[in-house]
Amino acid sequence: MSEPYDLLLEKYAALVVRVGVNVQPGQEVVINALPEQADAARAVAAEAYRVGASRVVVNYDDPFLQKAAVEHAPVEMLGKTAEHTLAQVRGWADSRPALISLSGNPHPTLMEGLDPARLAKSVPIDVIQEVAPIVTTNKVAWTVVGAPTKGWADSVGVADVAQLWDAVAVAMRLDQADPIAAWRSHVEKLKARAAILNAHGFDKIRYRGPGTDLTLGLSERSRWVGGSVENDAGIEFVPNMPTEEVFVSPDWRRAEGFVRTSAPFFLNTMGALVEGLEIEISDGTITGAKAERGEEAVQAQFEMIPRSRHLGEVAIVDADSAVARTNLVYKDMLFDENVGSHVAWGMGYTVGMDGSLDLTPEQRIGEGLNQSDTHVDIVIGSPEVQIDGIHADGSVVAVTRGNEFVLTD
Repeated sequence: MSEPYDLLLEKYAALVVRVGVNVQPGQEVVINALPEQADAARAVAAEAYRVGASRVVVNYDDPFLQKAAVEHAPVEMLGKTAEHTLAQVRGWADSRPALISLSGNPHPTLMEGLDPARLAKSVPIDVIQEVAPIVTTNKVAWTVVGAPTKGWADSVGVADVAQLWDAVAVAMRLDQADPIAAWRSHVEKLKARAAILNAHGFDKIRYRGPGTDLTLGLSERSRWVGGSVENDAGIEFVPNMPTEEVFVSPDWRRAEGFVRTSAPFFLNTMGALVEGLEIEISDGTITGAKAERGEEAVQAQFEMIPRSRHLGEVAIVDADSAVARTNLVYKDMLFDENVGSHVAWGMGYTVGMDGSLDLTPEQRIGEGLNQSDTHVDIVIGSPEVQIDGIHADGSVVAVTRGNEFVLTD
């Protein structure tokens, strides 16, 4: 590790608390973590108190319990969450805490060999249905941030957890003299990039490369976003740390073509590793999916979760990425989606479509913003994949070439 662990944790926690969720004096903070991430959770909790948090709650989730349930629990209880946990989540709508979730799977092969149908049923949809309306509409400030563990380091293929921390430090700009100032400058760069895309007012975005030819239609309401956003109290926060993307919520009805993933990923909440995924899309619906690994889990999610076969996000990431500079495949989508451009099936975010906060979920669907109980990012970008913007009159403008963002005002 290039600097003392305690010092690195202090810098990490300061960035997460002061920029990631921008904790306000007197605010409650909720941290969601795994037991192996206790060091990072404790550092973040201490920093939250330093800036004036009134209370910090750490919720530890143990994936071994999910595995045991998949193997042994009555089928009717799979995915059922205790009422007191659901009540706590419902309370967030009133208490408006800052929400911090730590990512980085310390047990990447834990769910291998389990019955895909039972694994799919074990996903806590009831919690997702309570959390999603609060988070996706930005009623609170929230962020997802990586916290290295030995198991995660082993899956990435680095020598030890210290080496993974070094990589995460680069990806999160903790290696800069003033990480907070570096982040504020980075956020402004992404906002400027989003403004350029919005000024062009593209009707469609097209991805073309090996195994990929996908055209996604945008709505007149669609708006590109990058860097930071604001919650409904006007507090600025950064939902993902790291983030290198500009993204938009497309019209879910207007997607055609096929894609092949360029990075492996874990199917969120199920813990299933997916590699070499190929999907086909027609009239906005995923009509076919096959994978070298994890195909059964993908199919199980499509079958179980309504509207998971429709897209909710399209994002652009180019080679000017701190995450890409680490030259690692993290097998964690928070990081891997910031190595290359990507799309996501499932939930579309209201921040990426103007006026959608004023609509009901059903009205959002009618306006083209997909609503679902999942959001799964898949990386489809690489130096061989080029992105074009297409105007309503059919004229085509280069957005990326050779993994470089080339679009200008």
